[in-house]
Amino acid sequence: MSITGILLAAGLSQRFGSNKLLQPLSDQTPMVVHCARRLKAVLSENVAVVGPDDATTAELLSREGLQVVINPHPDAGMGSSLACAIRAVHEASGWLVMLGDMPWIDKQTIRAVATELRQPRDIVAPLYGDRRGHPVGFGSAYVRDLIALDGDQGARAIVNANPQHLTLVSVNDPGILRDVDYPEDLSSAEHQVPSS
Repeated sequence: MSITGILLAAGLSQRFGSNKLLQPLSDQTPMVVHCARRLKAVLSENVAVVGPDDATTAELLSREGLQVVINPHPDAGMGSSLACAIRAVHEASGWLVMLGDMPWIDKQTIRAVATELRQPRDIVAPLYGDRRGHPVGFGSAYVRDLIALDGDQGARAIVNANPQHLTLVSVNDPGILRDVDYPEDLSSAEHQVPSS
């Protein structure tokens, strides 16, 4: 089964105050590059969605070997970015969706979700304690639903509408719950480079 990684990197970072995806972690590598490298370590085919006015992020991710797709309307929300990505790689047999502001997800978690994504009707997500997190995998049966997405809820409605097809993978990885919304989210402890 050919799983394609999708990195959503078209957010407007309104709460952060500047482009949070370009914020360096403790090794001075931009946050979004850490996310890209995590995906690349597990999946050979990866696409990133960026906004039309973010040439810097597009160049960084292209340099990392990701196929870059431009969402002309990133203000329409995460759903529109995911739809853009799926349209670009709709022939894959499944997709693993990762957010560009979650650099602390362990590579083993990405691998576990991708490995569990075996059937067209599968939806797979990691579980830390009793909380579901990212990344989330979708089988090819959801291609039309994913392409139809819009708004800021991403694919949550698809997950919630198909509980019978959702597989939760328990992981010892708090990174599946940690994103960056505000500058203070990059506190001294969380600012460290993610462990390999």
